[in-house]
Amino acid sequence: MNLEQLQTKLVAAARSHPPDDHVPYAFEKRILARLAAQPATDVAALWARALWRAAVPCVAVTVLLAILSFTLAASETASAGGDNISQQFEQALLVSGEPLEEIQ
Repeated sequence: MNLEQLQTKLVAAARSHPPDDHVPYAFEKRILARLAAQPATDVAALWARALWRAAVPCVAVTVLLAILSFTLAASETASAGGDNISQQFEQALLVSGEPLEEIQ
């Protein structure tokens, strides 16, 4: 079938049945009742949901970084000839407490 013939038939059919101006009974009341029945958007609940969803990746990243930090610290102490971290910390404190004349 030709598309132009189909279009003219559809336009003729639409013109033969004009739209009805009749509105169903109590249509406005039904629409307003549906609008009133919908709960209002709770912004605090949306924020809480988003923050709880973001908490899981944050905890995962924290755990991964803690594991990485401990493994790097363990490898540094093993490569430093077995020096204890507390001994390195104590030496760093002692060096920082000396006067500037002795350091130079």
